[in-house]
Amino acid sequence: MTDLKALRQIVKMMVDNGLTEVDLEADGEKIKLKRGPGGEIQYVTPTPSAAPVAPSPGAAPAASAAPTDDDDAGDAGGGETVDSPMVGTFYAAPSPDADNFVSVGDRVSPDTVVCIIEAMKVMNEIKAETAGTIAEVLIDNGQPVEFGQPLFRIQ
Repeated sequence: MTDLKALRQIVKMMVDNGLTEVDLEADGEKIKLKRGPGGEIQYVTPTPSAAPVAPSPGAAPAASAAPTDDDDAGDAGGGETVDSPMVGTFYAAPSPDADNFVSVGDRVSPDTVVCIIEAMKVMNEIKAETAGTIAEVLIDNGQPVEFGQPLFRIQ
């Protein structure tokens, strides 16, 4: 269910039928897609209790954009990370000539947009989902990102 071809078919079905939300479960995997008012489609990370024991793309509980306090994410500096909720291309700014959404030292709230991830020609705004200060940007602008990959470290 989490292969790219299947996701594209689901997104096409959502657009063709005017659906705003789709919840699917198969083979122990759950995915939830939501379509915002601007037409953008976002993958909503399933709750850890619904995820399979073995992580797989699209269902890994550690890929939540709101990590827990005991999430070590492999960074020696501590703090929480904002992880990519999808596979795509990371953009630090809304357009090539605009300032970055956030920089090291900026204070963020849970609703602060920290970047955009382009997936299947759809621009998805990623929010911090935690309060703190940006301690480190872990990915370069325009680089591909994987599901669950840490993007920012927040102290």
